[in-house]
Amino acid sequence: MVMGITINLDVCMAKRKMSAGELAERVGITPANLSILKNNKAKAIRFSTLEALCEALGCQPGDILEYDGGKMKMKVVIRNE
Repeated sequence: MVMGITINLDVCMAKRKMSAGELAERVGITPANLSILKNNKAKAIRFSTLEALCEALGCQPGDILEYDGGKMKMKVVIRNE
């Protein structure tokens, strides 16, 4: 099951023309941890990290986090055998 919260860092970063490396440095996290967040692989986020992201991007938490109503997402794979 995929969590019902999506992290929209790519959108926020694109609006501000900020690279992942620059954002990681400003927030004080490793590029690897930022990648985990960007790719929606994180299971949790600290409020201090969320606050630092908002400060670096000049945005609100709601600009970064999106709740999809708890709908279960499914990935369909079609294979030609």
